Amino acid sequence: MTIHDLAGSYSIQGSNQVESNEITYQGILTLSLDENNRIVAQWMIDDHIQNGKGFYKDEILVINFNYESEDEIIYKGVAVYHCINKNILDGFWSEKHGNPLYLGSEYCVRINTSEFLN
Repeated sequence: MTIHDLAGSYSIQGSNQVESNEITYQGILTLSLDENNRIVAQWMIDDHIQNGKGFYKDEILVINFNYESEDEIIYKGVAVYHCINKNILDGFWSEKHGNPLYLGSEYCVRINTSEFLN
């Protein structure tokens, strides 16, 4: 699998950086490549957008992300995914100001764009 295989949109389910592993959010993760073949990521969770940049090696995808909260504070973190195959990413994440005792989790499944065309 190459970095080019990862480009596309994924349906995501995740849990926040708290004690429980229950699914607390769903959304869409879109991955593309920049001119240097680095990952450009955008998460759309409800009406909330997060952006990130990252890199890929040996079935591991690492993305540094950031977003602005409603109170205009910039939050930063890192997400790490094991790329099971080009259609499934299984990951965890942490924010700088999140609870250091826990990691968030995220499971991503590629959205087949041909489904939208039929």
